[in-house]
Amino acid sequence: MGFPSPAADYTSQRMTPELICGVGIDTRILETSSGFALIEPVTRLVQGQTLPILIGGRTQFARVMGRSLIFEDGETMEGEALDDVTVIGVVTWLVNRTRDDEAPVM
Repeated sequence: MGFPSPAADYTSQRMTPELICGVGIDTRILETSSGFALIEPVTRLVQGQTLPILIGGRTQFARVMGRSLIFEDGETMEGEALDDVTVIGVVTWLVNRTRDDEAPVM
């Protein structure tokens, strides 16, 4: 019936976003203004982590610094103000868009 091809020794698994980013059963994908954020459940907070949080009905991203949260615009939230914050998870990957629908490449 023939013999197996030696080229099979040099083939690799097809690369997919799920494989590259380690998407698991608990991973959620959140669309952002510049692409997508892959979010995992948070087990413990670590300094410097980026968290998607829900505050005032809006989803925002903040970085953990000490006992406070630093937002993208530089604002800080700490103390009792954190009582109104719901942490959605921790950002593990940010995937930016490469295609601009306003200016298609020809």
